[in-house]
Amino acid sequence: MTDEQVRHARDLLARPENTVTSIAKLLGVSRNTIYNYVPELKGGRLALAESINTAELPRPSRSED
Repeated sequence: MTDEQVRHARDLLARPENTVTSIAKLLGVSRNTIYNYVPELKGGRLALAESINTAELPRPSRSED
């Protein structure tokens, strides 16, 4: 899968109405390919949603006080 396809798959997977099977068909790949390129799915959709959300959040700065 290309980087663009992986991003597209992640975007689609963030919507609960989309299934791995439907996304795989749309992208012309197998379900196993989706699972291989989006390893966060192995922890379920909640793990995927958390990884997407936390990836966008800035990291808090630590003070050395």
